[in-house]
Amino acid sequence: MADKKLGIDIGSTTVKLAMLGDGNKLIYSKYKRHYSDMKTTVIEMIKDCYKELGDMDVYVNITGSGGLSVSEWTGIDFVQEVIACSEAVKTFIPETDVVIELGGEDAKITYFTGGLEQRMNSSCAGGTGAFIDQMAVLLNTDAAGLNEYSKNYKVIYPIASRCGVFAKTDIQPLINEGARKEDLAASIFQAVVNQTIGGLACGKPIRGKVAFLGGPLYFLPQLKARFMEHLSLSEDEAISPENSQLFVAMGAALSAEKSKICKLTLKDLSQGFSNISSHRDEAMGRLRPIFKNKVEYKEFQARHNKAIAIRESLSDYKGNAFLGIDAGSTTTKLVLIGEDGQILYSKYSVNQGAPIEKVSLYLKELYKLMPKDVKIASSCVTGYGEALMKAAFKIDIGEIETIAHYKAAKHFLPDVDFILDIGGQDMKSMTVKNGVIDNILLNEACSSGCGSFIEGFASSLNMSVEDFAKEIGFSKSPVDLGSKCTVFMNSKVKQAQKEGADIGDLSAGLSYSVVKNALYKVIKLRDENDLGDKIIVQGGTFNNEAILRTFELVSGRAVVRPNIAGLMGAYGAALIAKEACVHQNKSTLVTAEELEGFSMKVSNGRCNRCTNNCLLTINKFSNNETYIAGNRCERGGGLDVKKSDKVPNLYRYKYQRTFAYKPLEKEEAYRGEIGIPRVLNMYENYPFWFAFFTKLGYRVVLSSPSSKSLYEKGLETIPSEAACYPAKLCHGHIIDLIERGVKTIFYPSIVYEKKEYKEAANHYNCPIVISYPEVVKNNIDQISENEIRFLGPFLSLDNKKVLIDRLTDELNFLGEKPITRREVAEAVNEAARERERCKRDIRKKGEKTLAYLKKNNKKGIVLCGKPYHVDPEINHGIGDLITSYGLAVLTEDSICHLSKLKKELRVVDQWVYNSRLYRAASLVAEEPCLELVQLNSFGCGLDAVTTDQMEELLASEGKMYTMLKIDEGNNLGAAKIRIRSLKAAMEARQGNRYKLTYEYTSYKNPVFTKEMKERHTILAPQMAPIHFELLEEAARNSGYKLEVLPAIDQGAVNEGLKYVNNDSCYPAIVMIGQIVKALKLGKYDVNNSSVIITQSGGGCRATNYVAFLKLALKQAGFPQVPIISINAVGLEKQPGFKYTLGLINRCIMALVYGDLFMRVLNRTRPYERFPGSTDLLYKKWNERAKSTIRNGNKNIFENDIKNIVYDFDNIELIDIEKPRVAVVGEILLKYHPTANNDLVNILEEGGVEAVVPDLMDYILYTTFNVRFRYKYLAGSKLNKDLGNLSAAYLESYRKAMRKALQKSNRFHPPLRIEELGQMASRVLSLGNHTGEGWLIPGEMIEFIEQGTNNILCIQPLACLPNHVTGKGMIKPIKKLYPQANIMAIDYDPGLSSVNQLNRIKLMISVAKKEARKQRKILSRKAIKEKPVT
Repeated sequence: MADKKLGIDIGSTTVKLAMLGDGNKLIYSKYKRHYSDMKTTVIEMIKDCYKELGDMDVYVNITGSGGLSVSEWTGIDFVQEVIACSEAVKTFIPETDVVIELGGEDAKITYFTGGLEQRMNSSCAGGTGAFIDQMAVLLNTDAAGLNEYSKNYKVIYPIASRCGVFAKTDIQPLINEGARKEDLAASIFQAVVNQTIGGLACGKPIRGKVAFLGGPLYFLPQLKARFMEHLSLSEDEAISPENSQLFVAMGAALSAEKSKICKLTLKDLSQGFSNISSHRDEAMGRLRPIFKNKVEYKEFQARHNKAIAIRESLSDYKGNAFLGIDAGSTTTKLVLIGEDGQILYSKYSVNQGAPIEKVSLYLKELYKLMPKDVKIASSCVTGYGEALMKAAFKIDIGEIETIAHYKAAKHFLPDVDFILDIGGQDMKSMTVKNGVIDNILLNEACSSGCGSFIEGFASSLNMSVEDFAKEIGFSKSPVDLGSKCTVFMNSKVKQAQKEGADIGDLSAGLSYSVVKNALYKVIKLRDENDLGDKIIVQGGTFNNEAILRTFELVSGRAVVRPNIAGLMGAYGAALIAKEACVHQNKSTLVTAEELEGFSMKVSNGRCNRCTNNCLLTINKFSNNETYIAGNRCERGGGLDVKKSDKVPNLYRYKYQRTFAYKPLEKEEAYRGEIGIPRVLNMYENYPFWFAFFTKLGYRVVLSSPSSKSLYEKGLETIPSEAACYPAKLCHGHIIDLIERGVKTIFYPSIVYEKKEYKEAANHYNCPIVISYPEVVKNNIDQISENEIRFLGPFLSLDNKKVLIDRLTDELNFLGEKPITRREVAEAVNEAARERERCKRDIRKKGEKTLAYLKKNNKKGIVLCGKPYHVDPEINHGIGDLITSYGLAVLTEDSICHLSKLKKELRVVDQWVYNSRLYRAASLVAEEPCLELVQLNSFGCGLDAVTTDQMEELLASEGKMYTMLKIDEGNNLGAAKIRIRSLKAAMEARQGNRYKLTYEYTSYKNPVFTKEMKERHTILAPQMAPIHFELLEEAARNSGYKLEVLPAIDQGAVNEGLKYVNNDSCYPAIVMIGQIVKALKLGKYDVNNSSVIITQSGGGCRATNYVAFLKLALKQAGFPQVPIISINAVGLEKQPGFKYTLGLINRCIMALVYGDLFMRVLNRTRPYERFPGSTDLLYKKWNERAKSTIRNGNKNIFENDIKNIVYDFDNIELIDIEKPRVAVVGEILLKYHPTANNDLVNILEEGGVEAVVPDLMDYILYTTFNVRFRYKYLAGSKLNKDLGNLSAAYLESYRKAMRKALQKSNRFHPPLRIEELGQMASRVLSLGNHTGEGWLIPGEMIEFIEQGTNNILCIQPLACLPNHVTGKGMIKPIKKLYPQANIMAIDYDPGLSSVNQLNRIKLMISVAKKEARKQRKILSRKAIKEKPVT
């Protein structure tokens, strides 16, 4: 009788058991949700299995994201879930070509045809089962309910799919605009499809027979139907096997039998599992208890029982009453007040996805309770559903919610100077000065940490919000869950649960996270004194005492919370209704009689009044009122504005001016057609390129206007799900041109725009704008399949001579009639003239609009963004929305020429598009008729630099700053609130003759002088411990008191999060956090301390780390600390720090020693016969290396290198061969063990050998790039010569290491940088210089050719260069080397280490599996070749 085998799949939301018997028949199974109590659930399920089947011998394997800890606790073998699933597929459905599997927080695609490829979502739970659950809560249903609704859908709304939080931001306004639940349910499922394909296909099409596995796809047939429709699959091509929800558990069972490692009786298994409830991991940080004792809690309660709203019985009241309704994002509130502001009636209720029905119900209730002597004299509505409610119930007044909240706050605290409101979907903070709202901040389109998140998470635990909040009283050790993002927080909560945290600790930890998110991400608080003296907190979220208490603890301020915190919006609306009653004859509010027959019908349609073709939701009410939502301007709402009332919209004008060129007729185009995609840099350069190619005799074919359908065409070719929406659109535009029969596509990589400002430090484009042609070229199969000529040369538009040479070379590869240099020169000259004409026209339009505003006493909004933000699909019609409020819209480049920078910038002014933003802000700051709104595409890393600087420029003249974060979702509900809030604040300032408050801040840190060298301790953030210990020695022996800071910890990360912009990358947070933490410790004399930091001078954000540091030091209270910048491009002045020959030589020695130590340690440590022997040998040689660095003798250094290699060559090792896994990617993450969560150690513990490239390669890469710039991008000859000299000098030290390693039996010598460049050039241009650029694919290919096929590409979450040269190059490298196994891993403070570990485990599993396969092949080969005796 065959042995039974049991697979236990412990997922993020469910536990699955699968027992296989003879012939792999499923003889027992169980599927159960664990509501984050994973331990209790799995213990009960194992017990039930034992009770039902009795005792028997079984092979057991554990799998799933929650199985890692359980595997360690029980000693049962773990198999990675993708490997387990693949095993089940090959056994039960071998005909499968592709598997799509969705779990609770994981999504996977596995390709079986053309070589096995396995992919998992990187870091975010967007588009998984957890995402579906979160969305279902919004519609007051569960996942099964969504499935039922979806059966009857009529319309698909575009829903942001990359993030559950962004999706909420899209869905909530749709609910409040009356969208049908059926349509919303289908739209949610479509968002899952988009996220899965866009996030995981990564350039590899999904073709053939597709199997759909996992709980969501098993229980939700309509979700599978959306996948089938999107992928155009027939019924025969879609495989839905029996028990598909159990496939991972079944695969684990099959793996258990194969490995035969763990065999137990069911009785022993049940007893063993019963012990896991006592296990706790303490990997996650803990925080101060919210209440230390009962005395503290009682004092807190007593203090907060003072701000009480006066109430009066409605039945006893006579006279006029005033109704306020707050139609919030997730709740509906009604308040009826009397003449003295007393509350007569109130209601607070969750919307349950039906806000209209709720208000109708409560109005009926109110009318029944109202005595005859009470009359509702006036009514006012506010909140997300304001417009819908106003139309449905004929409410007298609609008011923006920020004003309503301010009115209520002022009633409780007349001299209030700071208000914070946390609602279901929004956080709002308002600063009040001189009785007027001075500044309004709203969360950036993201409900991270708002009430809806707490509600959703409580629901995932099967608890009410109230019960969840009560658990706070039991918390002794709150879990530190971070504050980066709700979805990442969700993953951290699950991780904490797996580590044994109880509900009370989680509730308290979430309270901290919500508050930190509000303070550090929305308000951007650096100093608690900025909050003012009189603070009110309100919104339903503050009814949770834990949130209120943590706000006081984190901010260090006592606050007032009215006892009607959740009703404040409605109460403020009632006060507004009361004020308006004086000017109002009679209320239009719907009567009790009219309510009896009240009904609503919803339909959809398209507005055809302009090219936007908005999808409209049309609500028709029984009172003959109609409300139309979804329109981007007034015309879709059925309103036609008189021509005389229209205000200028330069977004529309610029879009038309840029692209309204008529191409040559076919018969005129003697050189044929050339296609140009309507993307990124073409919004800047299309007039230039159109004129250029037309002059040369080409018919220019422009891709179609952007749209959702065009975006979806390219969805499966996008390699990085974290790229910005404008970049993602590029894929669809290229495919559009191919489908239209274009055979030659021109999409150049423009490194440098024409320099516009002499004082600017540089004139780069953004890394994405520069290099995205490389991504589309390498990831869209249709290019090669259709034999398309794709021209994407790296060019500079700032040097006409070099540009002419480059274009002559590039275009003569076309093979048609040769194009002479003279023809190209004439075309470039014509193109330059057209570029100037276009710029001049836009500027004239800006000047004309400004004059119009001044003459007519009107206001305008400078809608600042990048050139591509004028694309209606990218900006979602925000320009039209603004003009619908009577405000003119100007572009940044229409007015930036009218002002010079009057304030010194804190940031390095190095990107042309952003240079315009700073000058536009300078003009707005001093121009009374202008205000500024900045558009920021989700994922735009450069705006981590610009946004704070823009705010500072505006604040210097007392102006407000508003930022709108936009993505693929196109619902403008949140944008409307922000723009109306700005408009209301503008009007309040004007009406009250507001006196501007100027907040100019100077960031002039002291210069590091020669005198300081003698007495200052220089603090350096840690980056590569092995190297930096030796660099510290080099600096000290050159006269500098350098101290490299210790490895980072959570405290340093928290400081970084507090002082660095929300959108900054992980290395910036880590480096600046280390420095601020060190200065705060009290260990150093801050008046005799300096900090030192590298500054690349390239097009990546790293050049602006010094700018981040200046801001952080100022805000943290250390403006006196000098900053020393290590750079080679002349940034910053520091006369006290000199690059002497002695310092340079010692630093080079340190780098070579460090690289060698890293190489020999990683190569030998996994095999050491005597544990610890390699580290002992390293310590011996490390001390010797320090001595040689002190001495500075090159001969001794070269001798050391030779002897280090000899000693490590002869250290005793075990004679086994382990799989090798290479680590490439961003420089800090590669080398800093605490930043990468000790990656090398994880790999070694997993039974593989880690291979890490040399740090010296990065420095040589920068010297090599100078040559490319000289040859192709108008770089200077002097810089080229200096680069060559530097490279030769570095190699003069490195050659000793190369020589020693060449003679070694164990170690590979490093390649020369030219060889690495040659390898990289097989897949991309060597013009990719931002960040690690072409070095990443170069290192990947180097390792593959040396036999290391397994590669982890690690990068900070949303790292711009890595979208291109990391994730973007995986497909072409795998095309060249099919055996390559490459996985990208994201790192960020908010990401769960368990998620990262799960993906690393997948890499290790695949590596080991491939190694076993290779050993078998070699073994068979050896047997065949063995001579017959």
